[in-house]
Amino acid sequence: MAANSLARYLTILNYRTLIVLLLSIGVPYVAYEFGIVYNLDLTLISIAIIFPLVFTIRGAFRRREKALEHLSRFRSSLKTVENLINMNANLTEKEKLTVMSLVKETNHGLYHYLETSSEDSTDFDKKLKKLIDFIIQNKEAISGGSKQKLFRFTKDVVESSDNLIGIHTHRTPISLKAYCLIFIYIFPVIYTPTIINKLGEGNPEWLTYFIVILSEFILISLYNIQDQMEYPFDLDGLDDIKLDKFKVDR
Repeated sequence: MAANSLARYLTILNYRTLIVLLLSIGVPYVAYEFGIVYNLDLTLISIAIIFPLVFTIRGAFRRREKALEHLSRFRSSLKTVENLINMNANLTEKEKLTVMSLVKETNHGLYHYLETSSEDSTDFDKKLKKLIDFIIQNKEAISGGSKQKLFRFTKDVVESSDNLIGIHTHRTPISLKAYCLIFIYIFPVIYTPTIINKLGEGNPEWLTYFIVILSEFILISLYNIQDQMEYPFDLDGLDDIKLDKFKVDR
């Protein structure tokens, strides 16, 4: 169990981590080898990296919270539709079993779509249409008050599922993420000579390596966390949403 917990925390490590590790070792080596030292104000470069990184992390966190909100609404609305049908005395047991099956198909169809990387929601749309068609075909058997509630909650099912499809399809701005990643990669080139200058030539070289590696590791780890959080349905990150908890038949 401890091994599994450790493995989950190691999910933030990937090929980008290896790239910045190599840069953090190679750039100080080159700087010491060729005597590249200068004193540069790091405020500007810090703003260039930290500000967009914080912005994208906050954006990904908001998307996750919105996804939780829409998932709760989707499940509760779908469950209410099922209950309203089951309480209707004018429908046969066979018809009630049919709508229960359609509700489960719609529920599982959306979650299967969210768990994949595909943006094609055709399969889920067909399942949702079957449920809506059943309700429309049997609307005469449903009393006036229940009919209004049924159509209102069906509308909530459609609206919340569309919102979830939108969250699945559209991520935080790709250009901003690319800009942030580029600056993380070039950060050691700007940062290392300044660190050597600030530490002074009398300090051991390993201290420079340690500072540069630690700084880059923090930055790329935050980037990786953001990258995992902005797609919260694939169970790849520590903070991903457990879709099983939002099934109607949980």
